Amino acid sequence: MYLRPLMRGLATYVPGARRIFARGTGGTTAPRYCYSVWLRHLVMAQRNGLPTDPEVIAELGPGDSLGIGLCAVLTGVRRYLAFDVVRYADTTRNIQVFDELVDLLRSRAAIPGEDDYPLVDPRLDSYEFPADILTDKRLAGTLAPDRIAAAREALLRLGEAPAAGIEISYVAPWHDPDVVRLGSVDMIVSQAVLEHVTDLPLTYRAMHQWLKPGGAVAHSIDFRSHTYAREWNGHWAYSDRAWRLTVGNRPFLLNREPVSTHLRLLAENAFEIVHSQARRSENGIVRERLAPRFRGMSDNDLATQAVFVQARKPGAIATQAR
Repeated sequence: MYLRPLMRGLATYVPGARRIFARGTGGTTAPRYCYSVWLRHLVMAQRNGLPTDPEVIAELGPGDSLGIGLCAVLTGVRRYLAFDVVRYADTTRNIQVFDELVDLLRSRAAIPGEDDYPLVDPRLDSYEFPADILTDKRLAGTLAPDRIAAAREALLRLGEAPAAGIEISYVAPWHDPDVVRLGSVDMIVSQAVLEHVTDLPLTYRAMHQWLKPGGAVAHSIDFRSHTYAREWNGHWAYSDRAWRLTVGNRPFLLNREPVSTHLRLLAENAFEIVHSQARRSENGIVRERLAPRFRGMSDNDLATQAVFVQARKPGAIATQAR
């Protein structure tokens, strides 16, 4: 059952092999995917009483492109902070993604939905373009030629001095919460990332420190085995030793933490959960096949494939003029 993943893990110790196993993260270079994810986040923010016009956002684990954050910039964000463990993003490809995102927003394209991305969360009741959030007036300002030019310049500068009020920063690797000024971020997002994070307690503490009072986090977390087992939850059958060998010499793989760990860390860091949307399946491995460390997990943990969770840092929400 574990032979192929184990062999792949052992192969990462071969000199030069890590470059082969760290070529990319997959998926996020597609502009329509990035467009779909950011607009879904906006729709869900409106639905659950969170601000839909953040000025400063941070994204954890953008992966192969900065497309989700670039879409945010094109809808009004003036400062986008991207944090990763390994540097994947390529400026040339990001410029291509940026230009396609401009076209999608100018055309008010519908949000690519479950036919295009059946496993992407959050799921929406309607995938129509959110014209009540991204009004013609708002987009006339965010897509003005001079602002698009400034955003492109900020992307090319990537972390240098802001270009006409727009800043795009890309930090990889990041391991220190002090990379962001405390209380300076309106919204933190991640998409299928937190299941890979090695130090979750540090990451949740950092998010709380970065956010302004009233700021929000929105995370889509995928608890499936990511091809490391035949069953969607088969990674919980690996012993700790077998899993260490499977991870091998990679900088990260899966942390194998279930949904309850993330909900607990949100609570421990004084976040108020405002919405949780879970995907569940009873078709995985049975409890008797779990590795000893996972035998005591709850039925909910064992059946939860993915969750989209939004939470707020207590405090007054700052109002922003548009």
